[in-house]
Order: sequence, then structure tokens, then C-alpha cells
Amino acid sequence: MNYKKARAWQDILLFGGAFVAGVGVWGFDSTFLGLLGLAMVLLSILVWWLYYRCPQCHESLGRGNPKHCPHCGAWLGDEPEPEEKKIEPVEMDEKLLTDEEKKAVEEFSHKIDVRDTNMILQYGAAAQKNVAGFSESALNNVRSKDLGEIGQDLSRLVVELKGFGDSDEKKGLMGLFKKAGNRLESMKAQYSKVEANVEKISQSLEQHQITLLKDVAMFDQMYELNLKYYKELTMYILAGKKRLEEVRSGELEELRKKAEQSGTAEDAQAYNDLVNLCNRFEKKIHDLELTRMVSVQMGPQTRLLQNNDTLMIEKIQSSLVNTIPLWKSQMVLALGLEHSRQATAAQSAVTEMTNELLKKNADTLKMGTIATAKEAERSIVDIETLQHTNQQLIESLDEVARIQQEGAAKRREAEAQLGRIEGELKQKLLELRG
Repeated sequence: MNYKKARAWQDILLFGGAFVAGVGVWGFDSTFLGLLGLAMVLLSILVWWLYYRCPQCHESLGRGNPKHCPHCGAWLGDEPEPEEKKIEPVEMDEKLLTDEEKKAVEEFSHKIDVRDTNMILQYGAAAQKNVAGFSESALNNVRSKDLGEIGQDLSRLVVELKGFGDSDEKKGLMGLFKKAGNRLESMKAQYSKVEANVEKISQSLEQHQITLLKDVAMFDQMYELNLKYYKELTMYILAGKKRLEEVRSGELEELRKKAEQSGTAEDAQAYNDLVNLCNRFEKKIHDLELTRMVSVQMGPQTRLLQNNDTLMIEKIQSSLVNTIPLWKSQMVLALGLEHSRQATAAQSAVTEMTNELLKKNADTLKMGTIATAKEAERSIVDIETLQHTNQQLIESLDEVARIQQEGAAKRREAEAQLGRIEGELKQKLLELRG
């Protein structure tokens, strides 16, 4: 039985045994079914222990359904094992150089004297120092830069803009009697205070932006210098390897053959000394290769720092060009809205006064009409006079009713217009926020 069938039987026996035991004990109160279920569970454990094993190393696969054997790493999946992506190592040869650089390497390799100890010690040291100085300058730049201060300024800007309009309004009688003029003056005063703080933050952000722009330009220079040092190190390494290969295949081989033929201690020592010098020079070349790798890594690191500065510049630019002007536009709209509210309140007061005057005039007309009628009843009056008086009274009442109807219609129309105006304003505000 292979591990796949063992896994299937293990699940069947385990869950089937648990079901049989549960139904037997709690459903039918049957001891036999309970024992049968328990036996199936124990059998599933036995199957797992005996057969759920790796087909390669025959070790237990443990719990679960692994894709690889935890012991030998063999593939256990049903699908074909995915191929690992192979990374081809970069070969450092003269293909990395131009024709002029190849010629310079060829000429420089002939000038290398592996027997000169001082030359070996100083070989490529200048390029190494340049890379070390480059790394130190990049580190100092990162240490001296405080991007957290820029984040604090941006956070302060958001707090100032969000805090506008959150003034505490008095409730109760004081809130009811607060005049509109005082509210408008309070908004203007708060705007002036917030505007002053925003201007200070904007100036600070502009200074940060200038600094970051200088840093971006500096990183470009640093990147170009790093490319120069990288090329120099590559040429040193290729020239050194070329010279080392020439010495080992030429002069060193001749010394070995001479020492074997002569058998003298002097020749053997000369051969051994040159071997040691070649080994020291090879170690020096290896050190240069390590330094070159540092230079290779500094390229993307420099670009990463430059990209971070560029992102911060864009963020600051967006705040200065978009956020602050939009806030000022919102402030203009808020002040305009307050002016409209005050005008609406004044118009409402005029409307109320007009209605009161109409009511008083109607009451006065009514009282005058009743007094006239009483006065007419006190003496003999012509029927034409009574008809005329009655007609005037009816017309007066009709006129009053018409005026009241027109007033009600105008009020309903005004309410509809106010609702439409408010909807248009709300829609425009939503568009601006979007």
C-alpha cells in the first residue's frame, strides 16, 4: 500500500469510526457499535503508522498532506514538481569592457610585478578607498536626514485643516440668542489663525522640498561616481587575473620545472616564494572582488534613497499645490454660505412682518366694517347704501382671501426653491470633495 492509499484509508477509517461510535453510543445505546467504531479509529492510526511513509526514504510523513518529504525532500504532489528557477552567475570577463578599456587592461597587466610587495599591497587601494568614502558619505546623508520631521509637518497641516470649523457652539438660551454677525466674525477670526499656522507649515515644507531636491541631485552624482569606481575595480580585477594567469602559466611553471630538475634548495625556495606571492596577489584580487560587490549593491541602494526623496517631494508638492488652495476655496464657499444664510434670515423676517401687517389690516377692516354696520342700524339707511356697503364688504373679504391664498402659494413656492437651492449647493460640495 502506497502513501496515497494509506492516507485515503486513514481518513475513511478515522471519520467512519468516529461516526459509528457516536451513533452507536448516543443513538442506539449499543456497546457493540461503540467498540466497533473505536476499533476502526485504532486501525486508522495503525494504517497511518505503517504505510503513510515516504516512498524514497520510507520515513513517516507525519500529519497533514505535505508536498515534500520532511526528511529527504522528495516530491509527493500529484502534479509534476515545479522546476526551480536557476540563476546564472555573472561571469566577469572582458565582455564588460569597451575596446579602449580592454586595451588599457592589457597594457596595465604587463606593468604588474607580483614580486613587488608594496605594489601588491597598494594594488587597487585607491579604488577601494573611493568606494569606502562613497559608502560613508551615503551613510552620513541618511543619518543627517530626518524624514520624520517632514511627516510631522504634513500631519500638522492635516490637523490644522481638519480643525477648522470645529469651534464649540453654545447650546441652550445662549446659543439661541447668538447673533449671526458674531458667528461670521468668529469664522473670519478662526480662518486668520489657521491661515497663519498653515503658512508657517507651508514655508517649512518648502524648505524641506528644496533640501530634498538638492539630495536628489547629489544622489545622481553619487550614482555616477559609483559607476566610475565599479568600472575601475572591474579593470583592476581583470588586469590582475590576467597577469596572475600569465605568471602561473609562465614564470611559475618554469621555476617548478627548474626546481624539479636541479633539486637544489635555492630553486625550490624561489618556486615556493613565487607561489606565496601569487597566492597573496590572488587574495588581493579577491578583496577587490568583494569591494566591487559592495559597489554593485550601492547602485540600487542609491536609487532607492533617491526614489524615497522623490516620493516625498511629490507629496510636499501635492500639499502645496492642491491641498492648501482647495482649503482656501472651501473657506470662500463657507463664508459665502454664511452670507446667504444671513440674507435668507433677513428675508424670512421681512416675510413674517408682511404677514403680520396683513393680519392687522384685516382685523382693522373687520372691526371697522362691524362698527359701520352697527352705526347703520341705528338710523334709516337707503337700500342702495346697504347694498353698496354689503358689496364692498364681500369684495373686501374676497380680496383678503385672495391675498392669503397668494401668500400661501408664494410660501410653498419659496420652500420648494429653498430645497432646490440647498440640493444644488450640496451636490456642488460633493463634487468638489470628490
